[in-house]
Amino acid sequence: MNATVIKAATVITMDAATGSSPVVRSIRIEDGAITQVAPDVDVRDGDEVIDGTDRLVVPGFVNAHTHSWEYLYKGRYDNLPLELWMLYSYPILGGRPLSPELVGLRSRLFAMESLKNGVTTLVDDVLETPTQDRAQLAAVFDAYDEVGIRANISGHVINRPFVDTLPFASDLLPADLVAQVRAQPVLTAQEYLDYSRAAIRDQHGRGGGRLRYMLAPSGPQRCTDDLLAGATVLGLEHGLEVHIHVLETRVQAVTGQDLYGTTLVQHLADIGALSSGTTFAHGIWVTDHDIELMASAGVSVSHNPISNLKLGSGLAPWRRYHAAGVPVGLGSDGCSSSDTPRLHEVVKMAALLHKAGGPDHTTWSTVDEALRAATIGGARTASLHEVTGSIEVGKRADLNVYDLGTLAFTPRSRVDNQLVYSENGSSLEYVLVDGRIVVDHGRLTTVDEQAAIAELRERMPAVAQWQDKLDLLNDGFAGVFDEVHRRCAAVDVGVERWTAQERGRVALRLG
Repeated sequence: MNATVIKAATVITMDAATGSSPVVRSIRIEDGAITQVAPDVDVRDGDEVIDGTDRLVVPGFVNAHTHSWEYLYKGRYDNLPLELWMLYSYPILGGRPLSPELVGLRSRLFAMESLKNGVTTLVDDVLETPTQDRAQLAAVFDAYDEVGIRANISGHVINRPFVDTLPFASDLLPADLVAQVRAQPVLTAQEYLDYSRAAIRDQHGRGGGRLRYMLAPSGPQRCTDDLLAGATVLGLEHGLEVHIHVLETRVQAVTGQDLYGTTLVQHLADIGALSSGTTFAHGIWVTDHDIELMASAGVSVSHNPISNLKLGSGLAPWRRYHAAGVPVGLGSDGCSSSDTPRLHEVVKMAALLHKAGGPDHTTWSTVDEALRAATIGGARTASLHEVTGSIEVGKRADLNVYDLGTLAFTPRSRVDNQLVYSENGSSLEYVLVDGRIVVDHGRLTTVDEQAAIAELRERMPAVAQWQDKLDLLNDGFAGVFDEVHRRCAAVDVGVERWTAQERGRVALRLG
C-alpha cells in the first residue's frame, strides 16, 4: 500500500502530550489515516514524500458553526442587530424554495472557499426557505462529497411562527400580518424526526464517513418542546451532534423570561434537551448558573466572535466557559452575518477579543486556547473528536501544511503565535482531507473553481432580483423589529454582554 510521508516538519499536534507547542515530527499517512507520528517514520518504496523542511503542519481547522445557505447573501447587509438582520436574510414572507441545482452550486462555492483557508471540517447548519426538502439536503451532501470536505450537515427546523418567538412582536405588528405569518405551515415534531430518520438512512456516512447528518432545532424559543427533546434522544441514539442556537442576543434572554419564566438553558434542562451531544451556537447571554448546567450535561459551545461583533450581539463569556470546563469551538457563522467562511480571521479575533475583558492579563484569551478551539475543541463540539482535530495515530489525516518561508513567518519566532496573529491563510501550501491533497498551492484539486464562479455570476442577476423583492416585502416588519430590539435592550436579564451598556441603554431610550 502506497502512503504519504511528511518528513521532519515543524508540527503542532494539538494532542494531549505537546498541544499547541511546535515540535519536529514526521507523519506517515496510509489509506487516509495517520499511522505514525514520530521524530522519524518508515519510508518505503512507492511512498510519496513531502519534505518538511521550512514547513509547518497543523490539524485542519473545524468551522464549528456556519450556514452555507447564506452564501448568496454575502456582503449584502450591515449595521443590523440579529433580529432585524434575520428579517432580511431569513425572510418571513415571500420565500420560495431554491432548486437543488442552485443549492448544490452555493454549497460547492462555500466548501471551496473554506478549504482554501484551511477549513477541513464544516458544521453546516443548513436552512432553506420556506422549508428544506430531501432533494435540497441531498444537493448539499453531493456538493461536499465532490469537493472533498468533511462536514456535519443539518436539517434545520423552526416549527413555531416567527412572530411568536420574539417578545412584543405580535402586539406591535398589524393583525393581518400576524395572521399571515401564523398561517404559514410548520412541521410537527414527528414530521421533523421522521425527516431526520430518512436523512440518516439516505445520507449519513457518505464520502467514506466524511459526511454526517446533524439535527438542528433552530432554538428553544423557535421550536416546540417535543421537537427539542425528541431531537436530543435521536441524536444520542445515532451519535449525532444536536446543534441549537441559544442566547445569541439580549432579545433571546428576554424571550426566555417571557415564554418560560426562566433562562432558555434552564428550560432546555427542564425538558431533557441537554446532552453531551448538544452544541450551543453562540451562548452569549448565559448566566453563571446556565454555564454550570452546560458543564454538568457535557454541552459544548461554538463561539462566533466576528459574527457576534458585526451583529452587535455582545461578548461571549470566554473565560467563564474555560474555567467551567465547557468545550469551546470556533465558528465563522454565515456569509451574511460575517461575510466570509475563512477561519483564520476568526481564530485571530478569538485570541484578541477576550483580552478586552479587564485588566487582569492572567485571564486574557491565549494562543493555545484559540488554536484548541479551532481544532480539537471544534471537533469535540461536532462529536468528531475521535476522528479529527489533532495529529494522532488512528485519526484521519485532515492537515494544513504552511510554507514557513513566507513573510508571515519572517522573522521566524514563535510559529504558534505567528500562525494566529500573522498568518491569514496565504502561506498554505497543501490542505489534506482524509489524506488526500484537496488544495495544492492555492489550487483546488477536486473541482473547477473558475467554472463554479462563472456559473454563479451568470445566475446572480436573477438571484439579486428576488432578493430585492423579498427585502421590499419584509420592510413592513422592520419598524416593529427595531422597536422589539429597543425594548429588550432596556430589560434587566441578570447579565451584561455589551460594552458601555449603560450609555447604550440611555441612547436607545432617547432614540
